[in-house]
Amino acid sequence: MSRRACVTGHPVAHSRSPLLHGYWLKAQGIDGTYGREDVPPETAADFYRTLAARGYVGCNVTVPNKEIAFSVLDEAEPSAAALGAANTLWLDGGRLIGANTDGDGFLANLDAEAPGWDRQRRLALVLGAGGAARAIVHALAARGFGRIAIVNRTRGRAEALAAPYPGCAGAHGFDEADALLAEADLLVNCTSLGMKGAPPLALNLAALRAEAVVTDIVYVPLRTPLLQAAAARDLRTVDGLGMLLHQGVGGFAHWFGVRPQVTQELRDLIIADLAAKGQLEA
Repeated sequence: MSRRACVTGHPVAHSRSPLLHGYWLKAQGIDGTYGREDVPPETAADFYRTLAARGYVGCNVTVPNKEIAFSVLDEAEPSAAALGAANTLWLDGGRLIGANTDGDGFLANLDAEAPGWDRQRRLALVLGAGGAARAIVHALAARGFGRIAIVNRTRGRAEALAAPYPGCAGAHGFDEADALLAEADLLVNCTSLGMKGAPPLALNLAALRAEAVVTDIVYVPLRTPLLQAAAARDLRTVDGLGMLLHQGVGGFAHWFGVRPQVTQELRDLIIADLAAKGQLEA
């Protein structure tokens, strides 16, 4: 019998997850489908509780429903429990299980695109304090970074994000970013600045060490102004597309029983879709 999964959120029409999972279904010759379900927050809890009745074996969860999805789980994997948010749900014997694969996707992308990026784990500089930053800070702490500096326009949000990691993570304002850059082994942009249609990220990268790695979780455009500025300095850069691709691996394995691979062919497929929609360039 065909197995069905989907991506949920509000809005969700822009999601490239169906293209991603559709590629894997075809590549593996699996009888299954993966679609979209626009699920507003006010109906989200009921939707996730009734996944089986709706004919789904599981789903992905995107903004703004990750915390709601977490709240209705029968069992949360450690990744979701640590963050209070779930982006991947599946059914096991009628029980709703959830995980958060954002951090795993972030690390796997860096491991694949910048091997040895974590050889020096002295300071990671994270810009932003939203949900994505929360998953990334958790992942960096688990990877063993000695210091994680969280820079955010609203310092209180950065402090809240740093609180679970005493002695490791600290909160800072953007006025401290230049000084922190001089110490950073890794710079991560988790803000929407630099995204297509958003203001640019005004940051002078001159202080970064030559061996520093710069990554942006934004992938529309693929080469953000931040990554372009880093490349102009011959720094290693990693775009955000790989995080999208790698975070999908775990869910596919739970829903369809096969652990897929992130390949260059898959990456090229998504890049071609970005180009077709005029979203490749800043």
